[in-house]
Amino acid sequence: MRETADPEPGPGEIRVRVKAAGLSFSDVMARQGLYPDAPKPPCVVGYEIAGVVDKLGPAMTAVTAPAVGTRVMALVRFGGHADVACLPAEQAVEIPDELGFEQAAAIPVNYLTAYHMVVRVATVQPGERVLVHMAAGGVGIAVLQLCGTIHGVVTYGTASAAKHDVLRAEGCTHPIDYRSDDYVRRVRELTGGQGVDVVLDPLGGRDWKKGLSLLRPAGRLVAYGFANLASGERRSLGRLLRQAVGVPLVTPLGLMDRNHTISGVNLGHLWDQATMLREGLQALVSLARAGDITPRIDTVVPFAHAAHAHRRITERRNIGKIVLIP
Repeated sequence: MRETADPEPGPGEIRVRVKAAGLSFSDVMARQGLYPDAPKPPCVVGYEIAGVVDKLGPAMTAVTAPAVGTRVMALVRFGGHADVACLPAEQAVEIPDELGFEQAAAIPVNYLTAYHMVVRVATVQPGERVLVHMAAGGVGIAVLQLCGTIHGVVTYGTASAAKHDVLRAEGCTHPIDYRSDDYVRRVRELTGGQGVDVVLDPLGGRDWKKGLSLLRPAGRLVAYGFANLASGERRSLGRLLRQAVGVPLVTPLGLMDRNHTISGVNLGHLWDQATMLREGLQALVSLARAGDITPRIDTVVPFAHAAHAHRRITERRNIGKIVLIP
């Protein structure tokens, strides 16, 4: 931790007193030097915040920005793990009364990623089968809750056995223990050899290849992370090379022959799509108000113990979202 002067909001910006900030796997990878978009260290990471507007930038008014005193949640392009953050006003959305700051901080990255995949990219349809990796993490639980709003969707979630009761409570039809079972074999067994319609994969490497092997005709694989690159507290060149070799080689002709689709999702590369992101956040606010989604908080950790929070993610012990507070 370090102390600096409070930043001042520029034109088109607001300043937020942060009450809670989400911790994501991308933050862990940025710390390990595995996230190419991260600023050069020393830097402040953090993609999402929840707090109170305390100052508007020059020429900003309550008509063009949330009024001072408004509770907001927002995406930020790093810099979120601070007690004060300045950001474009259009990136902030008012927090519904149904959510506290800690729950609100769990929405901008995890739930927006899940919503973008389930609704826009994979367009999950009623009655389809969806395989969700890291199902007990922040994005995984968000996906399960969103799939629960679509009639008849059957979900298969990979997680350690200790997390299966939570997965069932969040609507997962078939939890799978990836540590003691071959999830590919298990999915084929549960589907009578047919496979699934959608695979949502933040793992990468060889798991992308396995996911493709499980797709039915018209199936969609959505790659949205490369968690297999990060194992333990430090990056490993050997692991990087092994995972890179495992990435499947595909061609448009091959995809056409198999009637498969591969899509990529990186929320951090959608910053210039402000309208799309805002519409997604507003849709999620409506779902939260209706009680259709409720962020599950794993732990709330003070900034001074952020290292503990990072270790909890890399050891894959979290169930739901880890939130940092000033």
